[in-house]
Amino acid sequence: MISLDFILKFIVAAVAAGTPLLFGTVGEILSEKVGHLNLGVEGMMSIGALTGFMAGYGSHNLAVSMIAAFAGGMVSALIYAVLTIGFMANQNVIGLTLTIFGVGFANFVGVYMVGKTSSNTWQLSADLISQMKSIHIPLLSDIPVIGKLIFSYDPFTYTGIIIALICGWYLFKTKAGLNTQAIGENPAAADAASIQVTKWKFINIVLGGGICGIGGAYCSMIINGGVWISDCVGGLGWISVALVIFAAWRPQTAILGSFIFGALRVLKYYMPSVIPIAFFNMLPFIITAAVLLIASIRGTKGSHIPENLGFNYFREDR
Repeated sequence: MISLDFILKFIVAAVAAGTPLLFGTVGEILSEKVGHLNLGVEGMMSIGALTGFMAGYGSHNLAVSMIAAFAGGMVSALIYAVLTIGFMANQNVIGLTLTIFGVGFANFVGVYMVGKTSSNTWQLSADLISQMKSIHIPLLSDIPVIGKLIFSYDPFTYTGIIIALICGWYLFKTKAGLNTQAIGENPAAADAASIQVTKWKFINIVLGGGICGIGGAYCSMIINGGVWISDCVGGLGWISVALVIFAAWRPQTAILGSFIFGALRVLKYYMPSVIPIAFFNMLPFIITAAVLLIASIRGTKGSHIPENLGFNYFREDR
């Protein structure tokens, strides 16, 4: 018989496993809302993983690490924005190139840094690792069931949820957010309505990249236990791209979607050992493929996909 404690442990583990997906999904939503399909999420998360880890290694401060990861993601997204907005490059090609570059660059620098340490490992300090542990909130964390279910997560998880809620409010409750959505639907009409299309494209794409970078830092700093491991993002960026469809381009819904996919990632630890672990390892990717397949069959029917997604806007074509 499954106990309440077993269920609580599974839910907490699912939330933790879904946290990097939440960052990647919300970051990609901001990009797609202005009409840019950025397939470089994996690369931006990888660069964020590297810059966050490096900053943490040097500063021993979690806040500095998260800011550095955000900055790393922003810079990588800025490269994408300059090429696709300024030079009208193909969005799919640049996104894929960003992924290849980001993963390769992070692995190269990571291996180089490992070779420079006396212990042949690149590891965060015990002080920083203690800062990344689950936050204990007096009284609230001690509430039976509710305390463990809501008030027992690390700073990254709470940061991700807050960012998702803020982005949801920004997109659907503010004038700037509604203008952003107008750009994704019809940039020519938005331009004619005196909305600064290029400005808001850059802002949303770069901010989205920064959010993805924090998700990468979660992978390198928490999932890997404070030890640098190459390819630490491990395909989560691709799952995040599919999760945007699953979340119907809504940051608030991305919270639920990321935790569902997080549950798929940890399911192998809570199922009978007679089922091969390899099956559970591939399960999130199978579901991801299914989401993409269903979305391609349905097309735009019943979805909230931005009308101009994937197409560059050239003002002289109006």
